[in-house]
Amino acid sequence: MLLAKTIDSLPPYSAVISGVRSGSPAAKAGIGVGWELISVNGVMVPDILAYQRELRRGRVELRLFEPESGVYRTLVVAFEDPGLEFDEVIFDGIRTCANRCEFCYVHQMPKGFRKSLYLMDDDFRTSFLYGSFITLTNLTEADILRILDERLSPLYVSVHSTNESLREDLLRWSTKVQDEGATKIRPMLERLASIDLYTQVVLVPGRNDGVHLAETLKDLAGRSNVLAVAVVPVGLTDHRSHLPALRTYSTEEASRVVYQVESFQRRMLAERGTRFAFLSDEFYLLAGRDLPTEEMYEGFPMLENGVGMVRDFFSEPLPELPDALPEPKRVLVATGRLFAPVLDRALEPLYRIKGLRLEVRALKNRTFGEQTTVAGLLAGRDFLTQVVPGEADLMLVSPNVLKFGTETLLDDRTLDDLRRELGMEVAVGGSHLAQLAETILSLVPRRSHLPQFGYSTHAVKESFGKTKPSQTSRKDTT
Repeated sequence: MLLAKTIDSLPPYSAVISGVRSGSPAAKAGIGVGWELISVNGVMVPDILAYQRELRRGRVELRLFEPESGVYRTLVVAFEDPGLEFDEVIFDGIRTCANRCEFCYVHQMPKGFRKSLYLMDDDFRTSFLYGSFITLTNLTEADILRILDERLSPLYVSVHSTNESLREDLLRWSTKVQDEGATKIRPMLERLASIDLYTQVVLVPGRNDGVHLAETLKDLAGRSNVLAVAVVPVGLTDHRSHLPALRTYSTEEASRVVYQVESFQRRMLAERGTRFAFLSDEFYLLAGRDLPTEEMYEGFPMLENGVGMVRDFFSEPLPELPDALPEPKRVLVATGRLFAPVLDRALEPLYRIKGLRLEVRALKNRTFGEQTTVAGLLAGRDFLTQVVPGEADLMLVSPNVLKFGTETLLDDRTLDDLRRELGMEVAVGGSHLAQLAETILSLVPRRSHLPQFGYSTHAVKESFGKTKPSQTSRKDTT
């Protein structure tokens, strides 16, 4: 039943309805796309989690706003899903970071990109929903109680160090911190004892590695709710004006980190039945070391954090290869400098196929600077400035260079832009070696390969701010 009801004041936020399921109570009541959900059971719901929590109560009263008529209405539903769909999962705005980390990638971004890439998200809700890492330092007491009460588990936490003074020096929290207690990592881990945690440590050479890393790993392993820790190297760009001087890991230093963590893994495997600590691929590639076997990643729990991504790429072997192609074909596989040598060796059997001229090209990152060597941070300009128009019939790119669900690169150029300006077919190679080989050999490359991961906080950031509560004059009706 849809009723009209008087409202006392305008809400600070609302949830814009993007879809109404056919045959649902909302559809039968005439609710349409573009309407706004104001409250459920008299409670403003800040996100999809709170919305679902209220629905579980059984009987719900939904207050809605119809922009076209400018009136508020009420829908009452008993033990039924109203049938509303939302593009956004955060209704009241993404929680931003309260820290000023000197190694924060957002602070190192060049100018001129879309605004969402400069949003410093640190929201416990997207951590629970999509596995984005948070520092916990912007939590309020109400946030902590909500996490515990609703059991928002697991969460993904950036620890960096369990030494409180060192962590403060690394994170350098700002005046945005609302509760000083939230900045103390050891008490916070204790308070969240009932919540499973995946953690990460971003290592800065000479700062939180060595004995400090040993201390951090030991402390985290001592907590039964900490399921794993990812150890990743600091990422730097050439755009660090007005920031402290930092450097990346050398081959020798990366080797020492690999040795230290692998030694810790062996002890953990004996004590906990899990390796517990996992290194990002960059450490192995920087050190020139062989990657661990697939089994050693124990199911790839933090794949999106760059832990095991290369090994996962090789999990599907090359298909049976032909001796020759029915017609000549020139294929260019463009990727980052870190992965290019590994990929080149993996594709070596294809070089023997008659009629196929194949090249794996390591692109310099001219957008973020040559310190950035991973494929996922290549922008459209990096391809356009290092590939000669018409030099190949087909250029293949990594799925990780694209915005989720689109063919848009970091600098808002699209694959169609590259196709037009380079005068060649451009396609996504695929998420596994077998897919890449099939795409190289196919007569008509597929354009349907999507980015490797299903969703992330970055997709949420893209939508945030695009749909806001209607500015239409709102009327109360009785």
